[in-house]
Amino acid sequence: MTVLAILGSPSKTSRTARLIERSRSTLAELDIELQTISVYDFPAEALLYGHFDNPAVQDFQRRVSKASGLIIATPVYKAAYAGALKILLDLIPEGGLAGKPVLPLVSGGSPGHLLAVDYSIKPVLAALKASEIHQGVFAVESQIGVDEQGTARLADELEQRLQQAVHDFAALLGVSTPARQALRHADDFISRLISL
Repeated sequence: MTVLAILGSPSKTSRTARLIERSRSTLAELDIELQTISVYDFPAEALLYGHFDNPAVQDFQRRVSKASGLIIATPVYKAAYAGALKILLDLIPEGGLAGKPVLPLVSGGSPGHLLAVDYSIKPVLAALKASEIHQGVFAVESQIGVDEQGTARLADELEQRLQQAVHDFAALLGVSTPARQALRHADDFISRLISL
């Protein structure tokens, strides 16, 4: 199973990209491949002029179509998602997210940008007909860092929220996570006890 992460940050090494990095390792444990695409994967002219006949744009549309679900990751500037994300979302055909669950990951300078997820990102995803839009994860930039090896390091509270969101997202994809399997086994056990 493949999930496509669309990175809406104008920087390849942004804090927002680190949220994708942390999500990748969790999804890998669940046998879900995570591929990432950003504005850097396209010729600038194809993006600026919306050249839908460009091979990179057509490949992007194919990848969106084939993905089981999407992660939309963006920083928030002035209470709105990044322009780089807008450019990429504009390349998705109308209804292009139909049948696909989406997990929004958003970083911002302060908690004051929290509502951007509900008021600017989710309406766009709904317009593209995403089947289910997870409530998402908002991270204050100060909660995101790197360790000595350059690996993403998140504040404990953010790490817990992100892991829970990724597991919830996997469930939307139809993947049974270890915690959900344990609950299912417990339910089966209780049902058998009751039937005795």
